[in-house]
Amino acid sequence: MTLAEPAPLPRAGVGSFPARAPERARGPLASVLVANAVSGCGTTMTLMAIPWFVLQTTGSATQTGLVAAIEAVGLVLSSVLGGPLVGRFGAKRVSMASDLVAAVAVGSIPLLHAANGLPIWQLVVLAMVLGLSRAPGDTARYSMLPRLTELAGTSMERAASGYDGAGRATRMLGGPLAGSLIALTGPPQVLVIDAVTFLFSALVIAVGVRDLDTERPARRHYFAELREGLAYLRSDRLIAAIAGMIAVTNALDSATITVLMPSYARDVLHSSVALGMIIGVFGACALTGTLVYGWIGHRIHQRRLLFTTAFILVGPVRLLIYTVDPGLPAILLVVAVAGFAAGSINPLLAVVEYGRIPVHIRSTVIGAIGACALVGMPLGSLLGGLAVETWEVHLTFAAGGLIYLCATLCPLIFPIWRQMDAR
Repeated sequence: MTLAEPAPLPRAGVGSFPARAPERARGPLASVLVANAVSGCGTTMTLMAIPWFVLQTTGSATQTGLVAAIEAVGLVLSSVLGGPLVGRFGAKRVSMASDLVAAVAVGSIPLLHAANGLPIWQLVVLAMVLGLSRAPGDTARYSMLPRLTELAGTSMERAASGYDGAGRATRMLGGPLAGSLIALTGPPQVLVIDAVTFLFSALVIAVGVRDLDTERPARRHYFAELREGLAYLRSDRLIAAIAGMIAVTNALDSATITVLMPSYARDVLHSSVALGMIIGVFGACALTGTLVYGWIGHRIHQRRLLFTTAFILVGPVRLLIYTVDPGLPAILLVVAVAGFAAGSINPLLAVVEYGRIPVHIRSTVIGAIGACALVGMPLGSLLGGLAVETWEVHLTFAAGGLIYLCATLCPLIFPIWRQMDAR
């Protein structure tokens, strides 16, 4: 079934809207934005601190890669399987539980290390638990937005931009903060701080988001809801096309970030500082673009054109500039434009998804979309490394840019993408 217009929302159940909006209340929406920002900062710090901890304690790059891979597997699995949990237990409860489980998993690493040296099998188990805990919490907070946006009396464009912007800002801060704290205190102490950030996120949701789950969720069968959500993903051709396109572009982005750009910085720019500047400029401009979209996004009616233009700047233009070696100033200029364009993509997709996906399976479908976004990233990094070793970095950038171009032209070629403009 393809929905040309938003599906009618049920009168009861998690995420459903009341027949008449209550008095405007911005506090719950602000609490979700703060909780997402703090949790995102903790996640970013964890992504740096755990590999550093494994390298420092074991000296083994193989074990470091194993732990990272296990956590990624848990993340992908929970993206698919965690969505129905939100529908069954409520977004608020799942968000809090997810952060609490993450706090226990992260905090256990330095505690067990101090107690018994933390054998690798225990570290692998904790990495799996941490990966499994992340996606349900992200999906739960993401699923709260429509309800809390209506309560706050603001537009979906602004709420989605605030949500994405808060996450971008804290991810930008989390990396440098983790690096500084690792140098000052060491990885175990940073992991303790990470655990505290997850506890704080759970507390913010508990105190700031009241009465969201006062109506008890329908006790639907877990696997029935999972099947219904995945069936919807197959039946709504626009949502399926979005999921497919994101899977391809995220795989290319993963190869670019983890392999191509570091190789280019080492072999052409001969500077790790230059790589840091490129990443920093992109992140800062993406945050700016997100805030601008939140300001004017509700006035934009040609979503498909904006989406396609932004992706062309983010993908083909940004990748192909490296093939001509224009120098660092020109690269930074292109990266700045691409970053600004990237800022509108996630909030725009959120508006489209919230407008189309039925409320009772929204968390399941959103989780499946997230899994599609993640599943190709390990393969993208692996193929990117093989391509650089086989072809060299310039040719790999060219191939990646052309593949990216083919993916980003789909919204202009296939008629189903015109439904992005439907209100």
